[in-house]
Amino acid sequence: MDVHLRHLRYFVAVAQTRHFTRAAERLFVSQPALSKQIRVLERELGFALFERRAREVVLTSQGEALLPEAEATLASWENGLRAARAAGPRHELVVGMQTAVGRGLQRQAVRRFAKRMPDWQVVLRLVDWTDPSAGLGDSSSDVAFVWRPVRVQGVRTRTLRRERRAVALPEDHPLATRTEIDFGDLLSEPFVALPAEAGALRDFWLARAERGGREPVVGAVAGSADEVFEAVAAGLGIALLAEGNAELYRRPGVVIRPVLGLSDAELAIAWRSADTRPAVREFVTSVSSLTGAH
Repeated sequence: MDVHLRHLRYFVAVAQTRHFTRAAERLFVSQPALSKQIRVLERELGFALFERRAREVVLTSQGEALLPEAEATLASWENGLRAARAAGPRHELVVGMQTAVGRGLQRQAVRRFAKRMPDWQVVLRLVDWTDPSAGLGDSSSDVAFVWRPVRVQGVRTRTLRRERRAVALPEDHPLATRTEIDFGDLLSEPFVALPAEAGALRDFWLARAERGGREPVVGAVAGSADEVFEAVAAGLGIALLAEGNAELYRRPGVVIRPVLGLSDAELAIAWRSADTRPAVREFVTSVSSLTGAH
């Protein structure tokens, strides 16, 4: 039987808080997505972990027996990960990201960091949208390029750039001939959405704040940037993106147009507030200095 570490983290969070909503806030996932994953874990195990009562969640006897072992497994993994990194020939700084960064930021920041911290090697790690912390939440990344909002407990962010949002459309879409598109003309269109686990980030890229309470039409769900644009090219829906990413994700069958009537997207550097290692501070400083961010 294979059980994912993420499922164990979800189980432990619910068990420790005795509350699905509070656990979801801690994990930065939606409450329905968390409940779904717990049900998946229970089916995998073949027994119930929780009794769901009107105002509380109670561990079953089997859940009580599993909890200390799950906590120990997660702690052991964290210790092993730290030991593995320390055993390498050079210190490694893992930089997480969910989309290509471009804009010269990634390349220049890595070069500047390498000059100032020659004993450290930067490892770039692509993380899918089911983890909106880009690896910071489970310590698999040390710093990360992220799109705000990021509402992960213990994670700090610094905005690097603000950019208009644009829309990716199939090239034969009726609106594709326009040079700019008003968001009001997109309200009825099916969108390619991020997974439910992306929480507030999913809502941002669906532009919920600008819909006036109108529910978006979701034509497809995608876990990575490449999946998003494949779905757009296939005609399953349209998708919003930061204008600065337009050149990075141009591909046959897809056109990208600026959208009027939306707030800007914010590209940020993120790190765990409790991580005070000089290498983390140096990388944040290196990338921030390139944009004048403070």
